[in-house]
Amino acid sequence: MATIRILVVDDHREWRNLVRMLLQMRPEWQVISEVSDGLEAVLMAEELKPDLILLDIGLPKLNGIEAAQRIRQLSPNSKIVFVSMDDSIDIVQAALATGALGYIYKADAGSELLPAVETVLRGERFLSSGIEDNKLADAPEANAPRRHEVQFYSDDAVFLDNASRFITAALGAGDVAAVVATESHRDSLFQRLKAEGLDVDAAIKHGRYISLDVAETLSTFMVNDMPDWERFFKVVGGLVSEGAKAGKREHSRVAICGECGPRLWAGGKVDAAIRLEQFLNQLATVYEFDILCVYALSSCHGEEDEYIFQTICAEHSAVFRA
Repeated sequence: MATIRILVVDDHREWRNLVRMLLQMRPEWQVISEVSDGLEAVLMAEELKPDLILLDIGLPKLNGIEAAQRIRQLSPNSKIVFVSMDDSIDIVQAALATGALGYIYKADAGSELLPAVETVLRGERFLSSGIEDNKLADAPEANAPRRHEVQFYSDDAVFLDNASRFITAALGAGDVAAVVATESHRDSLFQRLKAEGLDVDAAIKHGRYISLDVAETLSTFMVNDMPDWERFFKVVGGLVSEGAKAGKREHSRVAICGECGPRLWAGGKVDAAIRLEQFLNQLATVYEFDILCVYALSSCHGEEDEYIFQTICAEHSAVFRA
């Protein structure tokens, strides 16, 4: 019988020991490595190309969901099973959207780990008995059409033209608009929308127009100068899921005009800006929403910034420059 090579990823040694003990009940299953953080998991997956990876979500350095995304690119034949304490249906959906075939709760691992591994090795999906399939079925598909556009603008007039058009279209369709920007841009946009005849005060009163400060918003999910996935998911995912309830349509969505990425880039936090754009794409596998990122062209200088410019463009569904 062929040996199945398994990588175990969890930051608790006792838990890894328990998993190893359970797996030893199948002599053909071999634990080839154990690692304790997400970044190390990516490196080890690329090097060893394991048949199966048992992966926690709350990992140091790189969370399990982001690690899974990278692993899928570097070792596409490795099957992934998440083993986590997190029972949020949104987290389960985000985890499965990476291409993982299994998700089991740690509390159920004693009875479900071996059946989960057997099922996933056959190429079939396995979910813990506590996960309600009907809720997963109601969640947006990973391939749901979405707009994640970027506008590079040369002056504030271009910013206002495009941002007001984006917001007006969303509100006109019965959706919800959220602006995450500097105070001056939010004030200017508010005045522009009112001048164009939009009843912004009524939209604010009914929760259909949300105005947030970019610096304050960033502070809610940044850790050590980098966006943290779990905090980001809670803050931005909460904005999208809760905000949509104020829409006029049966299945309203939220349209976000944001300056979080641009703020990070302007502050020299380039890697954080790129990571944030990737998080937005990752969030779109869980929720349906539209977003317009607005970057000042004044941030671009020299060859290095041109590379950053191209990298950021690659994370978007459409790019506009004016």
